Amino acid sequence: MYSKSGAVDTAKRLFDEMPDRSVVTWTTMIGALAQNGHPEEALALFRRMLEERVRPNRATFLTVMPCVIRLASLRHAQLIHGFAIRSLLIEDLMVETAVIDSYVRRGSLNSARRIFDQMREKNLVTWSIMISGYGMHGRGVEVLELFNRMKCLMKPDHITFVSVLSACSHAGLIDEGWQCFNSMTTEFGIVAHSEHYACMVDLLGRAGQLEKAREFIEKMPIKPDCSVWGSLLGACRIHPDAKITELAATSLFELDPQNSGRYILLSNIYTSLGKIEEAHSIRVLMRKRGVKKIAGYTVIELNNKLYKFLVGDCSNPQSDLIYRELERLMDRIKEAGYVPNTNFALHDVEEETQVKSLYMHSEKLAIVFGLINTRPESTIRVHKNLRVCGDCHTATKFISKVTKRKIVMRDSHRFHHFSDGECSCGDYW
Repeated sequence: MYSKSGAVDTAKRLFDEMPDRSVVTWTTMIGALAQNGHPEEALALFRRMLEERVRPNRATFLTVMPCVIRLASLRHAQLIHGFAIRSLLIEDLMVETAVIDSYVRRGSLNSARRIFDQMREKNLVTWSIMISGYGMHGRGVEVLELFNRMKCLMKPDHITFVSVLSACSHAGLIDEGWQCFNSMTTEFGIVAHSEHYACMVDLLGRAGQLEKAREFIEKMPIKPDCSVWGSLLGACRIHPDAKITELAATSLFELDPQNSGRYILLSNIYTSLGKIEEAHSIRVLMRKRGVKKIAGYTVIELNNKLYKFLVGDCSNPQSDLIYRELERLMDRIKEAGYVPNTNFALHDVEEETQVKSLYMHSEKLAIVFGLINTRPESTIRVHKNLRVCGDCHTATKFISKVTKRKIVMRDSHRFHHFSDGECSCGDYW
């Protein structure tokens, strides 16, 4: 009762006072913590459950897996996977699928694919998760290979097509994207939803075909929503176009005037077009409308612990060392050809201040922290809650080159694999 009403503290106190606890009791308490925004406490309770030699059941694993996904922890995913094997639950379809999902979302595609290939049985959700995983990494060829295999075994649904179309967009597979979009209706009788139209707008827009994307929206049989206009505005970030930017932004502000991400994106597009006054006016409009900017942060996992960095963060015990190493690293990548892009910096300040503000972005701080605290040959993995900014993306390419490190970054849109000065997205995200 208490756990359902959100009174988690009361529920936890009663739980701790119980002389005997069954697996159902443990699972219920873990679920209460997970559902009320306490994933770390839920995982800690799961570990305590194991220490007290209470054997988890299927429901326990399915309850705890969303916490692993939310925390973006590869180590936790590996631990839960190991517990599932030892508990003889790994061959349960839903448990296996949840484990695959946790690996996919943490960027460990090889681990996910090994489990996927060994499964005796797969359902539509399993196939869709694996397809979506390859799509998030921009690996369109693997997506289409899996999709074609799946079609021979079962009928895809509208969610599967979102994953496939998104993958085609990120991989720049225009012809294949059109084929999939058309086959959705003609071959499988699936009515296109707004998500599918948004994927097609994204596909055309990323390829620089902004006018075709606009015409596609005009011909839609349903009213375009925020996802569709958002895809068009996002394409203008890659291929700036003043007229289409205005169209997309106006439509978005009418539909969703409180989405801070749209304002920031529009301001950055105006800046890239050299329209500094318009960029400033958008930020002023945000303040007038009381739109709060979502705080960006980057998370890195080291030695089974998650470290969170904000812009200009000084809370880490190693902050002094981090900033000293960051200064040296910025000098190294400048020598290698990096030029700070002040379009993504604070406005209305001197250029020197703009450059310094770029250095303090959370992505750079987390990466430097990883470089300091890991072996020279190891891969750095970070997770950004928002879309990575253009300057941090460029800087990370140079960092991977001068340090000879592989860096995997997940942002709100996809995974980026940086190696030797290149990114797997091809600067197309």
